[in-house]
Amino acid sequence: MIPDNKTNFLYLADTLPKKYPNFYARFENLLNDCKINFKLLPKTKDVWAVDYMPIQIDINKFVRFVYNPIYLQSKKYLKTISDVDKICDLIGIETIKSNIIIDGGNVTKTTDKVIMTDRIFKDNPTFERKELIKELLEHFQIDKLFFVPEQPKDFTGHSDGMVRFIDEQTVIINDYKGEKEEFSRAFEIAIHNTGLDYIKIPYNPYKNKSYNQANGDYINYLQMENSIFIPTFGIEEDEQVV
Repeated sequence: MIPDNKTNFLYLADTLPKKYPNFYARFENLLNDCKINFKLLPKTKDVWAVDYMPIQIDINKFVRFVYNPIYLQSKKYLKTISDVDKICDLIGIETIKSNIIIDGGNVTKTTDKVIMTDRIFKDNPTFERKELIKELLEHFQIDKLFFVPEQPKDFTGHSDGMVRFIDEQTVIINDYKGEKEEFSRAFEIAIHNTGLDYIKIPYNPYKNKSYNQANGDYINYLQMENSIFIPTFGIEEDEQVV
């Protein structure tokens, strides 16, 4: 796998400037100031490109998983699923196709390891657990694949808002002291069982008024080859994290 700190080009959905023009204008300026090379993906139907676009395994190897999560099965949300094959053709990317259902947001990666939530098993009920794990290891070309429980209030079931690699042996994780003990304990046990070192960082999304807000969740930041973009929310935890 190519870790985030080796990434030197960024694709953003072309729906981003249309749906969030003020944010995009500020973000575009930041990217240009940091000399980040980026382009807009054409013909997208949703801003969350990381979830539906192919996962890059090596410089010229991209695996196209099926983007058909259980939380997008209503008629309203099915319309937001982009034609990824068309997008890849337009930007000139050839992919290896897999019939496994995966959101890119549920793939927290470093060079030889991946962490996912157990949502992967719910999304792929026709696979036997051992066979699914075997295929994932082969597609990702990694040595170790770890699973953590999905966060109860996160309808996506993604890992990218829960845990993040900062080097090959260390992750940062949310401090879930405000969550129910059953979940927070299960999550920490799962992290402990990976054998990885971990550092807790503040997590305080409890004043958000809707699921569209992620204020207080810092882990899902953007990291490129020479830059890190960390969200801040005007709350006391900002200073502790930054």
